[in-house]
Amino acid sequence: MKRKITIISVIIVLVLTIAYVFVGNYFYNFALLANQEKEFLQDNPHLEESEAVMADVAQADELANEEFKLKHTPSAMSIVSNDKLQLKLHADVYQNEKANHHWAIVVHGYTSNAAGMTRWIRNFHDKGYNVLAPDLRGHGKSEGNYIGMGWHDRKDILLWINEIIQIDPKAEIALFGISMGGATVMMTSGEELPSNVKVIVEDCGYASVSDVFIYQLDDLFGLPEFPVLNAANTITKIRAGYDLYEASAIEQVAKSKVPMLFIHGDQDTFVPYEMVDEVYEAAQVDKEKLVIPGAGHGEAAKVDPEVYWSTVWSFVDQYIQ
Repeated sequence: MKRKITIISVIIVLVLTIAYVFVGNYFYNFALLANQEKEFLQDNPHLEESEAVMADVAQADELANEEFKLKHTPSAMSIVSNDKLQLKLHADVYQNEKANHHWAIVVHGYTSNAAGMTRWIRNFHDKGYNVLAPDLRGHGKSEGNYIGMGWHDRKDILLWINEIIQIDPKAEIALFGISMGGATVMMTSGEELPSNVKVIVEDCGYASVSDVFIYQLDDLFGLPEFPVLNAANTITKIRAGYDLYEASAIEQVAKSKVPMLFIHGDQDTFVPYEMVDEVYEAAQVDKEKLVIPGAGHGEAAKVDPEVYWSTVWSFVDQYIQ
């Protein structure tokens, strides 16, 4: 009888273990495997263009982007990550003819790339900045088979900062990021940064990887954090080498010594609007918060570009002149 109970117990444990691994791998592939199409982004109601985006404003902005791309061809720069993966990482660099030491690192969002950041590259470039736009791990022309959600990417941003300083020791650097890029620059903010980094602007970044995944699990699948995210976290630690629960923009921002501007649209339901309050409250530096009414995820610059950019420059200009 005892033997039968033991066999049944072993079978149950084995079945649960297999289920745990299966669930973990499924959601890892679903969200973090770089070369797998992210179908949940297609026709996602949280990413539909909001009514606050004016068609004529958006069209004018797109025309300006196209004109910029015709006039400015970026040069390529590469680095090798300083972890055991030794990934070759790519960035587009837009040198500015205006003689100054102003630099901006402009960081893209989830499943995007440097080529998709023209709107922000253009505005920094027009302001007289040299712009470096990296492709994060597993995106664009950079190597990597997983999405780092900003956590490992923060260490790569440190390398890009050092590359700029090698080129221009007097560089004054602004960090800018949108969505996952916003989380990336916030996570970078908690590291020991050189004095060349003067200011950080984040647009609709999430408070932590675990928080945004918990939200998406419930929204997309109606599933609880336990045991689903725990299983995904186990697989992430094995396959990508980082902990979803450790990857916190809140904790990094709390350690930051660099002035920071936080931007979010109040109709953002992809990275919930409430997250901006969490990171803003965590910051113990000179800071400002800009909320764009009616803007959904990543739409703040399109809904009210005048307020958006006037606020960005009034903040940034305090620290880079």
